[in-house]
Amino acid sequence: MPSASGTRSGSTICSTSATGEAAAEVSLKIQSKSGPHEIRCVKRDFLLRTLADELPEGTIRYSAKVVAMEEDGVGGAKTLQLHLADGSTIKAKVVIGCDGVNSVVAQWLGLPKPILSGRSATRGLAEYPGGHGFGPEILQFIGHGFRSGVLPCSDTSVYWNYTWYPSPADGDAEESVAKMRSHVVAKLRGAKVPAEALEVVERSEMSDVASSPLRFRSPLALVRGSISRGGVCVAGDALHPMTPELGQGGCAALEDGVVLARCLGKAFALLGQERDEGRVVTAALEEYAAARRWRSIQLITAAYVVGFIQQSNNAVVRFVRDRFLSRLLSKTLVAMADYDCGAL
Repeated sequence: MPSASGTRSGSTICSTSATGEAAAEVSLKIQSKSGPHEIRCVKRDFLLRTLADELPEGTIRYSAKVVAMEEDGVGGAKTLQLHLADGSTIKAKVVIGCDGVNSVVAQWLGLPKPILSGRSATRGLAEYPGGHGFGPEILQFIGHGFRSGVLPCSDTSVYWNYTWYPSPADGDAEESVAKMRSHVVAKLRGAKVPAEALEVVERSEMSDVASSPLRFRSPLALVRGSISRGGVCVAGDALHPMTPELGQGGCAALEDGVVLARCLGKAFALLGQERDEGRVVTAALEEYAAARRWRSIQLITAAYVVGFIQQSNNAVVRFVRDRFLSRLLSKTLVAMADYDCGAL
């Protein structure tokens, strides 16, 4: 889910090849097994604030970074101790790790650290107080060793992204936001990207531009690894960090929340009938893990493959992509979103 704002939905995916010519256009108005598609950008802080407002006051403890985790006790009396960066400790019977790419909880479960993809991503948001004039479509520009996209979020804001393979030739582009933005504009201009797309990048405020290396969880790690153990499980980026080609990272985290809530809801209904509360909760988390394992593997794999093909500068891959695969890659974005995680 892009870190953008607004409620406008996209109706078309337009991909442009390295030559600057349109390579594919896929409508999102087609019917699928889950109904008609739509694509919406949601600003991250707006989403978090909306979710937080649904919780009782005092539920959230802010600035409480977990730095270590351990299990204490034996048998049914086991508790989990979370050590925080400020030196304090929290004791719990159940821990759901949603602590991001560098998850301490995932490490405790034995999942290996996410892998560096060798690529970096820059994202930004441009504001147009008088309206931007873009249609409800995703514009993608692929080739020349990078992948870039533009997506209107509302009538007055536009989200953009740019992923590339950093090299010594880039110099100190990542040293500051200003240099990074200039680097992106220069690359896009050299690739014949339309002027209106360039303007989106140029209009972005410094505070609305972010850059970071891209990491992903090895799909094989999820085939063999533990998503849950006892009263512990992981969700969101702690479970399935992925490259951004499908725009499904945040969406998959919301799916995790729905499935997890459903599984725990069943467990709570049984707690009054079962003496062994730990066994009931463990079974619920195992059910959640089984439901999310293959979905996570599918998303991570598809995102990596799509990104590799779209961003490749290899002459053979470029030719096959621009001539034959552009429409298929655009359809893959739609297909991966065509998923029903069920109701609460």
